[in-house]
Amino acid sequence: MKKRDRIIYWVATIWLCLGMTSSSVVQLIPLVEEAERMTAMGYPLYFLTIIGVWKLLGVVTVLIPKFPLVKEWAYAGFFFLMTGAILSHFAVGDPAVDFFGPTLLLVLSIISWYFRPLERKLIGLKN
Repeated sequence: MKKRDRIIYWVATIWLCLGMTSSSVVQLIPLVEEAERMTAMGYPLYFLTIIGVWKLLGVVTVLIPKFPLVKEWAYAGFFFLMTGAILSHFAVGDPAVDFFGPTLLLVLSIISWYFRPLERKLIGLKN
């Protein structure tokens, strides 16, 4: 792996993990703002806990070495969470500023996944 690719991977991954961790903390502590936003989008409040816990588990999975199959699932989970957030904001007519966070995390997820080192990739399942 080229040094440039490794730097791109780690910068994107660190920012991705910081973003996912901070947003999960906001979802796990009972903030009135976050509860109102979820209710306005039509989601039940227990989604905040589920999403917050899954984000933290995904961050741990992406950062620890080995377990390439589980990493693929974590990246897929980040992709689905962020595209779901973008589409939810769009569906309820939120202003453009509300799209920035999930769009940035989606782009960082894709960059981190694409530039991950060979030892973090799923090359093929062994029988």
